[in-house]
Amino acid sequence: MTVVLLISGSTRGASTNSAALRTVRAIAPAGVEMLWYDGLAELPAFNPDDDGTAHPSVLALREQLSRADAVLFCTPEYAGTLPGSLKNLLDWTVGNADLYEKPTAWINVAAHGRGEGAAATLALVLGYVGAAIAPDCCARLPVGRDDVGPDGLVATPEFRTGATEALTKLVARVSP
Repeated sequence: MTVVLLISGSTRGASTNSAALRTVRAIAPAGVEMLWYDGLAELPAFNPDDDGTAHPSVLALREQLSRADAVLFCTPEYAGTLPGSLKNLLDWTVGNADLYEKPTAWINVAAHGRGEGAAATLALVLGYVGAAIAPDCCARLPVGRDDVGPDGLVATPEFRTGATEALTKLVARVSP
């Protein structure tokens, strides 16, 4: 079984980024286990002096990363780049090589003309930490607030088709 870790870069409850990843989790094919990382808001600020920390949220992040065969991100863009909380999460992965050579991709749900700064920064940082970025698995699938149903999932067929394709390609990177 392939294990994919889903990480939303948003801490908002009604985030379209989180809705996108919940949808990916809901449409995942048999044989794929989807882990949901939900500790973004609890991570302490990264401090290299504390990199060996036993902080529970850091330990939980590292445990999920170690279980995952691949990682799929979805993040908003704040001030032209990644939200500070997601950059903080990535900083925690530098010293341990938690993402090193791990197949990694993202879905960008921002409206056209937006989100490129976050995607570019995410690619830069993931490259720095040695993640195996899979560009052909990354997708730009805009999601508006009205596209999210009362169940918290993205309802549009275009998103579901594109997300299924991205996930299938990412899983293929892991499974021969």
